[in-house]
Amino acid sequence: MSLLPYAAAAGNNDDIQVSDQYQDMKFRVFEVTLEYLDRRGVTGDTIQHAALLDEIARAISIVLGSRGLALNTPERSQLILDVVNEITGFGPLQPLLDDPGIDDVIVNGPRTIYVERKGELEPVNARFRDMDHLMNVIQRIVAPIGRRIDEANPYVDGRLPDGSRLNVVIPPVALDGPHVSIRKFKAVPFSGEDLVRNGSMTAEGLRYLSGAVRNRRNILISGGTGSGKTTLLNVLSSYVGPKERVVTIEDTAELRLQMAHVVRMETRAATMDGAREITARDLLRNALRMRPDRIILGEVRSHEAIEVLQAMGTGHDGSMATIHANGTSDAMERLEMLVGLHGFSSDLRSVRRFIVSAVDIVVQTMRGAGGRRSVSSVVEITGLEGSHYMQREIYRGPEQAERKGALQ
Repeated sequence: MSLLPYAAAAGNNDDIQVSDQYQDMKFRVFEVTLEYLDRRGVTGDTIQHAALLDEIARAISIVLGSRGLALNTPERSQLILDVVNEITGFGPLQPLLDDPGIDDVIVNGPRTIYVERKGELEPVNARFRDMDHLMNVIQRIVAPIGRRIDEANPYVDGRLPDGSRLNVVIPPVALDGPHVSIRKFKAVPFSGEDLVRNGSMTAEGLRYLSGAVRNRRNILISGGTGSGKTTLLNVLSSYVGPKERVVTIEDTAELRLQMAHVVRMETRAATMDGAREITARDLLRNALRMRPDRIILGEVRSHEAIEVLQAMGTGHDGSMATIHANGTSDAMERLEMLVGLHGFSSDLRSVRRFIVSAVDIVVQTMRGAGGRRSVSSVVEITGLEGSHYMQREIYRGPEQAERKGALQ
């Protein structure tokens, strides 16, 4: 009988039973291998890779012999790989993180793991042995990034060595066990041509936006969670001139700018050892002293709204940022709220004049049916009429238009 997991379609009861037997075998081999390495005084970090493979193969033979089982060559190779991942990687998550076709990995407790492929969530048969196994992998993930997670600090934001964005929540905040969310990033970033090819926007829309970047227009990208704001920001940044000095500020470093003269900065939460919080507002204030030609802000969400608008309006033309909003008008209203909440005490018209002096273009992204991300609208902010924004829609995505053409 085959012990390999993922042999049949997800949801098949026989497949789940086979997967459980395979997982039991894998965890037993893992334990035997660790016991053997411990007796020899070596760890997965110090032993040579080839020697580790030999020890795992020996442990497999011991376990199979004790149970009267046999594996064929593909099954044995798969089992060795999975045990290596348990010892030197992130256990059941490692193959998912290595798969270039997976965009998100979501863990809901030890026995439920989902992945996102091409915009659609689907379950996988990978699982953890139990709650302790999941917590051990979580600790292995957060330790290298200098974060702690325990009952006193039950959630963590961070990024993996490859730049993937990580969020972990554990009890007592998470009532049903630990939850892990990983947003992966492609080793080779999307290009503008990729967005046109996959239908995220038209060639005319890309031509307009790339020209706006080259002409140093200030751009605000708005959209909901997972709508492709950061991906689009990364694409647009590729049209910045190669001789320009760019400073990026993010909560979690996600941008993959291709030019040479880039200064990347990342915010920091307060730590248990007393290191103070460093906010996007702090970094923006410092960035203005670094002689940037442009500033790119990962997301406007708090006090930094005032600083980024001041930078856009006072000599740092061509700056860009993202904001959570359901439409271009909603994006402007959210900016108003953030500016008003965090220190710009004035009447509404003055607040709007402040925003209009900074923002030239608002780009709206959306996530449609089937998970496809696209640019739904591009609007120019041309001024104020009375106390109302004057907006001119330059581009409307095919899904939002009545086939009038992409560029008005």
